[in-house]
Amino acid sequence: MKERFIIGLLVSNRHGVLHRISGLYNKRGYNIDSLAVGETEDPALSRMTIASTGDAYTKTQMIRQLKKLLDVKAAILIDCEGSVAIEHLLIKLKTGSVKNAEINSLINQYGGKVLDMGADFMLADVTGSPDTIQELIEKCKPIGIHELCRSGALALSGGSRTILNYKDMEEQNG
Repeated sequence: MKERFIIGLLVSNRHGVLHRISGLYNKRGYNIDSLAVGETEDPALSRMTIASTGDAYTKTQMIRQLKKLLDVKAAILIDCEGSVAIEHLLIKLKTGSVKNAEINSLINQYGGKVLDMGADFMLADVTGSPDTIQELIEKCKPIGIHELCRSGALALSGGSRTILNYKDMEEQNG
């Protein structure tokens, strides 16, 4: 059964790493649904969050293959139950047929804020879970979407464990 899963990676922050990781997905014929990359508190390392869809075999195979790459310092499957995942959305809506107050109310319901407004558009910024962001997009379709920009999922494991704790536990368990 195919389901969405998120992989967290700690990688060397250097030229070509993203290309090698995306190439690995390409070689295996797997799709990347979303990808977010950024430098960590250590400038020598970057954190990658990759969301994909697949079965149990695909999940384990991708983790195994990613761990073989030289620049990958840690690779974990982020458990959806015990983790926090958010996305960021910038959305520009048409304001012609709907009152600005109604659109503003909808954006506020999702914890967003209006960044810019013109005669025929409203630009909003919203952060939330991937499901919440998708729900808002669906509600905005009847209003009319000029354009949108959606980040990939950002995810961290819940509790006090870190990606490096997982790596240490795996090494101890063999």
